[in-house]
Amino acid sequence: MHAWHWRTWEGLPYLTCSLLEPWHHGFFTQQFSPSLPLELTKVLHQSASVYRLKQVHGNTVLTPQEIVDKLTEGGDEVDGVGDSALVSGDGLISDQPLQAVWVATADCTPVLIADQKTGQVTAIHAGWRGTALKIVPQAITRMQGQGSKLQDLRIAMGPAIAGEVYQVSEQVAAEVGNSVIPQNDEKAIVAALYELPNSPLLPDPEPGRVRLDVRRVNALQLEQLGMSPEQMAIAPYCTYQTPEYFFSYRREKQKKVQWSGIVSNDL
Repeated sequence: MHAWHWRTWEGLPYLTCSLLEPWHHGFFTQQFSPSLPLELTKVLHQSASVYRLKQVHGNTVLTPQEIVDKLTEGGDEVDGVGDSALVSGDGLISDQPLQAVWVATADCTPVLIADQKTGQVTAIHAGWRGTALKIVPQAITRMQGQGSKLQDLRIAMGPAIAGEVYQVSEQVAAEVGNSVIPQNDEKAIVAALYELPNSPLLPDPEPGRVRLDVRRVNALQLEQLGMSPEQMAIAPYCTYQTPEYFFSYRREKQKKVQWSGIVSNDL
């Protein structure tokens, strides 16, 4: 098992993962709120450039250069003006050394990926919609396009809502499950998910409902790409069940977030 470590900065707690030890990274807690990545990057690295997106629950993955290009062009994908202008997307891949890439989450999964050989990194916001759209495999395909090899990747999935408390409709479960079990029939997908070893589904007392472990589905997608369980780590923390550290949209019904970020290595 890969170890997760609590660190502190000026007395405030954040998490790191042993798998990503060679990179400056952190899964930050609500204690850092309302700080934004511009301030949070200083915790990780004093001179890294900072990138984030306007997250839209899709599967668009961008590089900092593409963000700069879109901001220069303007257009529909750009929201806001001046310093606060953000480009829409849910995944960021570094294309230069010392770039800090960030995602915000409340119950969705923050996924940080790093490449041992190239030093490049990726941050992904993977909620159920992004997971259904295979955002993590999509990001990995892009990393491969930038020279990554599957065996060199290390992946950490941060605190997110755990399967045992995440009630969804069978329709949602089937939509997400379709990403690992390509069938057309909703009931067949749900039934097949239950059959999987270490199933991402748990029964729910309510008819037509199930409990869904989104992080487990992401792990299954990675395994189907040919990655080994040793290359990935899932944080043993549930945002919903750990109110002392994490915001949870399900629990509070408020749009509050915590940030997760990683800095590409200065190779």
